[in-house]
Amino acid sequence: MTAPSRPSPGEIYRIDWLPGTDVLHGTCHCGAEHSADDPVVMWEWMLSHPDGHRPRGEGS
Repeated sequence: MTAPSRPSPGEIYRIDWLPGTDVLHGTCHCGAEHSADDPVVMWEWMLSHPDGHRPRGEGS
């Protein structure tokens, strides 16, 4: 496993906790969204960009 890259200045990553659950909902600077119940899994997904996900409306 390679180390994830660091965010570039100006890239905004947002992670919200969904109250009443153990679920975290993340939104990447590219607009892609993901939910997970493990903060490590969430950050790995966020920082794997662009290999871990695609922006909304781009492919499946």
